[in-house]
Amino acid sequence: MTRLPIDDVLSELRAALTAAPAAVLQAPPGAGKTTRVPLELLAEPWLGDRRILMLEPRRLATRAAARRMAATLGETVGRTIGYRMRMESVTSASTRIEVVTEGVLTRMLQTDPALEGYGIVIFDEFHERSLQADLGLALTLESRRHLRDDLRVLVMSATLDGEAVARLLDDAPIVTSHGRSHPVTLRYLGRRTDERLEDAVVSAIRRALAEEPGDALVFLPGAAEIRRVEDALLRGGLPAGVDVMPLHGTLSQDRQDAAIAPSIEGRRKVVLATSIAETSLTIEGIRTVIDSGVMRVPRFSPRSGMTRLETVRVTRAAAEQRRGRAGRLGPGVCYRLWSELEDAHLLAFGQPEILEADLAPLALELASWGVGDPLELRWLDPPPSAAFAQARELLGELGALDASGVVTAHGRRMAELPLHPRLAHMALRGIELGAADVACELAALLSERDIFRATPGGADVDVRLRLEAMRGGEHFSPEVDRGSLHRVRAIARQIADRLGGPRSLGDIEDAGLLLAYAYPDRIGQLRDGARGRFLLRNGRGATIAAAHPLAASPLVVAADLDGAQRESRVYLAAPVALEDVELHFEEQIVVETIIQWEESGLRAVRRESLGALTLREAPIASPDAELVARALLERIRGEGLELLPWTKGARALQERLLFVRHHETEWPDASDEALLASLETWLLPSLHGMRRRSDLGRLDVHGLLMGLLTWEQRRQLDEWAPTHLDVPSGSRIPIDYATPEAPVLAVRLQEIFGMLETPRIMRGRVPVVVHLLSPAGRPVQVTRDLASFWRTGYFDVKKDLKGRYPKHYWPDDPLQAEPTRRVRPR
Repeated sequence: MTRLPIDDVLSELRAALTAAPAAVLQAPPGAGKTTRVPLELLAEPWLGDRRILMLEPRRLATRAAARRMAATLGETVGRTIGYRMRMESVTSASTRIEVVTEGVLTRMLQTDPALEGYGIVIFDEFHERSLQADLGLALTLESRRHLRDDLRVLVMSATLDGEAVARLLDDAPIVTSHGRSHPVTLRYLGRRTDERLEDAVVSAIRRALAEEPGDALVFLPGAAEIRRVEDALLRGGLPAGVDVMPLHGTLSQDRQDAAIAPSIEGRRKVVLATSIAETSLTIEGIRTVIDSGVMRVPRFSPRSGMTRLETVRVTRAAAEQRRGRAGRLGPGVCYRLWSELEDAHLLAFGQPEILEADLAPLALELASWGVGDPLELRWLDPPPSAAFAQARELLGELGALDASGVVTAHGRRMAELPLHPRLAHMALRGIELGAADVACELAALLSERDIFRATPGGADVDVRLRLEAMRGGEHFSPEVDRGSLHRVRAIARQIADRLGGPRSLGDIEDAGLLLAYAYPDRIGQLRDGARGRFLLRNGRGATIAAAHPLAASPLVVAADLDGAQRESRVYLAAPVALEDVELHFEEQIVVETIIQWEESGLRAVRRESLGALTLREAPIASPDAELVARALLERIRGEGLELLPWTKGARALQERLLFVRHHETEWPDASDEALLASLETWLLPSLHGMRRRSDLGRLDVHGLLMGLLTWEQRRQLDEWAPTHLDVPSGSRIPIDYATPEAPVLAVRLQEIFGMLETPRIMRGRVPVVVHLLSPAGRPVQVTRDLASFWRTGYFDVKKDLKGRYPKHYWPDDPLQAEPTRRVRPR
């Protein structure tokens, strides 16, 4: 691996791409690779008259790179240098270098898998590891393997494990450049745990403006923090000649361009940016960077099926990218709002988006490509199997995949739209419903940041209010963010043009039904007596603040939630009519007869349900007798056989049956477990006609158990397992079969004088265990060998009992003595 300055690295890179179909270029921030490499490659013989395709991770970077290359050639964008992104294209027949956002490559490959008009695909800033970049690289490698072995691939990055990428590219050569980055001084400011982020940032900005010349670039996690810092700076006053300029993805193109353009002579600027400014951009005049140390990343939960933004610590790689912004034009300074000790514990890299993202778009693209198993392709990190399976399940619910998992015609139409599959499905269904414009407006709203500014109490969650604002209600309360509004309107028009559908305005009240098509799993039903608390179709909970009018709606569709574990907070929703749900989701509604035995008696209803939701429920006056009997059977199965009216005789019979089965395994199993498992056989016929739980009292459990036996087994039962045994005194003593291995005969000692041998049952195979009782009925000896007891044990027992019971009969020879039930023989 060579390490060269950028002025020399280009010749090494050209040589590498001449000798091999792929290469990896590692160059630090400030090396100028984004614009210099594509221009240098234009003259390569292997390129011929084909174009160069370069991917950028963001729209702003795409425009900026194209403009900078065009300016280098002294041209305007659209001639030699062009760009393409979602719903925007500036190219011409003379274009040789196309700069595109990463998602555009996927669309190009789906329509032209061989990329016939292109000689090389350049993945810029690949270290960001976006989902679209990983997918684009996987599909490009598949195209090269099967269709275009002459197609070059170049992966460029500043902070990336180049060895891993090179292995994926069949051991492609790696060229590394030192670049031309100027030295940047680090200053660690730290931040108190109780100090608000915005306060710490404002303090750092004022310090930097006082200590350093030139412009400053400030990294903040999101647009909300940018607005608060901007307000605080303007309220507190700034040094003369200092302008504050926000920079984030939802701003208009003019405002983004103003932020990255050079400052007016004699003035300085403070650019408040999200991570959009980490890479691929050169913001003129920046000499100071202030890094808040946090960033906002999307996190998808397969469990909830929702994506939420989380604020996390920057990684070491991101911090280095941010620091490098201060050294692109000359020596600079980077203020970090954390300590050196904290710096040592930063994670090296962030997680690739493919491991944490909603994979529905990727799954649809792969299905359109003809791949059901992502492992058929080559990845740096393959998509997680659980999240991918859930994504395909969603696509099935949206009609994009058929029962065998193959993409449908509807799915292919969805994939052609530059929208999330949920929104694409909604837009296509909107045409069928005659509500295409409402669907396009909703798709635009849900693709972008909320057009309502945040308020202390939170913006109203009703998405219909946004639709009204889009149709002219700019002065609607809460205050509309006009920049976001204009952008969303433009996107809605572009989606409508793609669909080619009718241009009638449509009814805003269709919003709920349209959202139900996009989010069928998030149709929510108001819980009984709980304003603002909803049960979603997927079984999860959701809440709308009780003050909002939608909190009382019987049915809503939640389009945006925070994805909390127990109950998610709803940010955007619309009401939907029960009749619309029943009509448009008829095939998914389950109609069933529910019969349950409750403490109060039988409950029989006809229920219509959609997932976890009960849409309708009505009582059944005369339910089917068989279903009633089976419902009672299930109640018994759930609560146990104790519900049955067991008598002592029934339990005793059960024990006798278990005793015989212990020795004769072909006999029926009468254990509780076996009886519960076979309720349909021996109990169900007796339950017909019962309407109340008290009716169970009429059951003859003893007779039901006898019904398990054949006629021959009934005869054998009394012979093999008699209920009683006759003893010498003339008494009939019951046998206790509670322990099948050892049935017990408990008898007073005086009643068996003269009984030499131990009684045996089960055709003489099983001796009973004799519990010899005192005159008071207490056990004094346990034996299975009476003969031995009479020879030895009796005399010890006699000695003990004679003293306690002197009036009773204690003969010297028990074998010749007269047995008696009385104190003494008559």
